[in-house]
Amino acid sequence: MSKRPSRFRANLAEIRRYPSAIVGCVMIMMLVGVAIYALAVLSYDDAVRLWRGGAVWAENPRNARPVWYNLVPGVERPTTIVLDSTDPEAEVERTQVGEQRYEISIRLPFEYEYDGFPREVNLFVRSEFDDARPFLVSTWHTPDGRRIPLGRQQVRQTEILRLSQDRDIAGRLGGVSPRFGFFTPDDTPEAAEQGEYELEITATVFDHDAKVDARLVVYGQVHGIAGTDHRRRDIGVALLYGTPIALSFGLLAVVGAYITTFVISAVGTWFGRWVDTLIQRIAEVNMAIPLLVVLIMVGTLYSRSIWVMLAVTIALNVFSPGIKIFRAMFLQVKTAPYIEAAQTYGAGNTRIIFRYMIPKILPVLIPQFVLGIPTFVFLEATLALLGLGDPVLPTWGKVLQDAHQNGALYNGYYYWVLLPAGLLIVTGLGFALVGFALDRIFNPRLRNV
Repeated sequence: MSKRPSRFRANLAEIRRYPSAIVGCVMIMMLVGVAIYALAVLSYDDAVRLWRGGAVWAENPRNARPVWYNLVPGVERPTTIVLDSTDPEAEVERTQVGEQRYEISIRLPFEYEYDGFPREVNLFVRSEFDDARPFLVSTWHTPDGRRIPLGRQQVRQTEILRLSQDRDIAGRLGGVSPRFGFFTPDDTPEAAEQGEYELEITATVFDHDAKVDARLVVYGQVHGIAGTDHRRRDIGVALLYGTPIALSFGLLAVVGAYITTFVISAVGTWFGRWVDTLIQRIAEVNMAIPLLVVLIMVGTLYSRSIWVMLAVTIALNVFSPGIKIFRAMFLQVKTAPYIEAAQTYGAGNTRIIFRYMIPKILPVLIPQFVLGIPTFVFLEATLALLGLGDPVLPTWGKVLQDAHQNGALYNGYYYWVLLPAGLLIVTGLGFALVGFALDRIFNPRLRNV
């Protein structure tokens, strides 16, 4: 008995003989590291809140490429510029122009150093007042001296002025879209004019304590390490938090299904007769049930919760075809001399099954255990891609589904598809390399192959 653990460790030590397994271990450790980091920086509630988006992503550009696009030589796409009147560098003055009237002057200068044009230009206004709403007059200043009036309007407590989509401003620019006209006087723009721009805002308020704050967002063409989607959400959040979800789903499914299958197979083989017959008949019936179809029915008719899908997946994989493979192995162990010796010394059924039979075959389960994890990871991604993923959680499959529904490849947003697909490939390849190496180590018939 004392030699068994050392032999087990010696088998695991042989993994160093397989370079492919070492590469696989590095991939797996990288995924585990990302998963730990994700859980450390994002709680479950934060991940759900961020993925639902809304006002959280209001300052993110829509369908922006990752920032590492700018690492390509000759490519310099603009990044997002955010200017707030509460920042120290902003120029804000308040003067009294009447008995109950005040003017708040806000100047937001910024340097634009890109040839490309921004995707949008929005102005977020926050105000505090008692009765009369503030009245805003804003002007856009360009490096070549142009003054573009942006309009006059009363604002509520929170207001979003979508300057780049304003038709009145486009009319003042001769029909040119403001996202181009703000940065060049040309009718057919090819490149933006670099230099210092400024947004000038004059807010008239009618209360002594009234306040007006402005936040100018010039949306860039790149954002974050993974870009953004059609709802301005940072795809990096889904890729980051999707890692522990994917690994947890695969690991829990393998633990729940394979270990249960292993134990049931050992019990049926040892007791034999009607117990073994019943287990084999259930397995044969279960083999005829299509797993994916059942999960689609559950997701359509009952619930798309990832925990419900996990429970159904485990239940349908307990009596899998592997139960017959394990049974054949346990039949050989059952007739071994040391089993007969254990019976002679009065060992009970439970001790024989869990102390003598299962440990003998357990090394064979380890490679199957490792190889089974990416199978269930891909299953979860497949369900999400079919629209049956958990509607709350950010996962790799959800990213792929959104990319498919919004024509990511057709519109040239390749990053939207390649990044989650790449993570799935790394997961499958990493576990496959380690699993195949372990299969050669623990399976005597494959040692010299």
